[in-house]
Amino acid sequence: MHDLPLVTTIAAAFTAAWVLGLITQRLRLSPIVGYLLAGIAIGPHTPGFIADVKIAAQLAELGVILLMFGVGLHFHLRDLLAVRNVAVPGALGQSLVATLLGTAVAVAFGMPVKSGVVLGMAMAVASTVVLIRVLTDNRLLDTTAGHVAVGWLIVEDVLTVIVLVLIPALGTASHSGGGHSPPASLGWGLLIALLKLAALVALLLVGGSRVIPWVMVRVARLRSRELFTLTVLVMAVAVAAVSAYVFGASMALGAFLAGMVVGQSPVSQQAAADALPLRDAFAVLFFASVGMLFDPTFILREPWLVLAGLAVVMLAKPMAALTIIALIGYPARTGLVVALGLAQIGEFSFILSELARRHGLMNEAGHNVLVACALVSITLNPVLFRLLIPLENTLKRWPALWGFMNRNTARREREMNERAGRDLEQSDKPVAVVVGYGPVGRAADSILRGSGLETVVVDLNMDTVQSLQREGRRALYGDAFNIEVMHQALARASHLIIALPHSANRNPLIVAAKLINPAIRVFVRARYIAERDELVQAGADGAVYEEAEAAVALARLVLFDRGADPETARREATRIRQEFTARP
Repeated sequence: MHDLPLVTTIAAAFTAAWVLGLITQRLRLSPIVGYLLAGIAIGPHTPGFIADVKIAAQLAELGVILLMFGVGLHFHLRDLLAVRNVAVPGALGQSLVATLLGTAVAVAFGMPVKSGVVLGMAMAVASTVVLIRVLTDNRLLDTTAGHVAVGWLIVEDVLTVIVLVLIPALGTASHSGGGHSPPASLGWGLLIALLKLAALVALLLVGGSRVIPWVMVRVARLRSRELFTLTVLVMAVAVAAVSAYVFGASMALGAFLAGMVVGQSPVSQQAAADALPLRDAFAVLFFASVGMLFDPTFILREPWLVLAGLAVVMLAKPMAALTIIALIGYPARTGLVVALGLAQIGEFSFILSELARRHGLMNEAGHNVLVACALVSITLNPVLFRLLIPLENTLKRWPALWGFMNRNTARREREMNERAGRDLEQSDKPVAVVVGYGPVGRAADSILRGSGLETVVVDLNMDTVQSLQREGRRALYGDAFNIEVMHQALARASHLIIALPHSANRNPLIVAAKLINPAIRVFVRARYIAERDELVQAGADGAVYEEAEAAVALARLVLFDRGADPETARREATRIRQEFTARP
């Protein structure tokens, strides 16, 4: 029989991950839990087949590179700027709390301070994959709370990248001084590391931003799928390797920077599509390799350490996030969504742990704590999210507590809406109320203003409302489905445009608007034709259905590609819309 440890390790990891991934998916849990369990099953700490740990670790490095490359590809500064007022201070504050508590737990159980700091930083980082999954499943991704949660994790990702720079320097300084480096030696090591980082960033983001996109476009014009995919791999893996061997940075950091540069090219979407299957495959191997290093008996040997770690991840982090959001002045609902979303750790935690382990900053106990906390927190996170509405309703039964949690929100809401309210009372001109100021709302607002109507924007994003008010625009902050927020504008409004994609509490708003102002015209954005009857019953004067308009747009694209004239395309678009609206 041939000795093929690489093939057998890959086959065992994929097979075990496939089986356990299917089981966890069936149980409505994150597949990451299945991949970690797969690694435990084929690892050296459980009976049966034992995969080659060294080979798995090298394969995992490719997984890290492709994961970080994908993060860099999809990193957009504008997403962070949209919620910067809450996401930046929130993520910084919550990360500081988690890091300090994680360090305290580690030191209390006999770990070195540096190991404790790394452990705390790893506990502070939540999994983007898990967060987006639970937000999508609960239809919260497109809400203000969902945007804040995602922006929060973008800041955490940036902080993680900074930590990836510091870990090699800290490890080098520790080894050079026998584990007790003087401050001067440590400072010198960090300075060298930061200078190397500056050189790497300058080379990639300044020089590479011109060369790499140019290369990607030239290869894409060759129309060879294989060569383009190979180019994507070269940009990810080669740049990561050069970052490590020439600049002394981690491969994860190099891959992240490479992804950012490739993301600037006109073919970035195709690059992301080609990298996705490879990233997913090697990410499975990464999580499996993390599981292989986990000793399940550790939970029995150190139950109090595991419980202390879980307390940091699932109690301290959410409470810190909830408190910070309340202090900043965002609604308690937003705080609850962010808090529950952060009550887990994932891929970035393992990336930090693996890098720290290679530089002597993380021992076996610290790694085992992270894996145990990840398994429990990722498993329970979807369950916690199902308790969001019951938890919110429970808190509302305590008016004093609910009012205390929303006191800053109420104050900011009064301050922000006072001026707009005075303007509306002093004006006798009709206005159009636009609910939701995303891309659809902005387009509708622009058209209405262009036709001579004055508009009032209602949005739950404080940053958006403040920005509009600074421009001299009328804007109200608050939940548009709360009639107390809307009553000032609805009384003299000629039109109500509901541009939000979700349908929760939409129909009561339409009914209330018609009662306050029977002459108002209500136009609605809806996702499905199936919502038509309830919208008509509520009193909507018209609706745009996303699934119908998507069908029309695709049909027009095909017709024009086939050489059809505009009149034929218009006729077919009308026919498709009629077919959709005629469906029972």
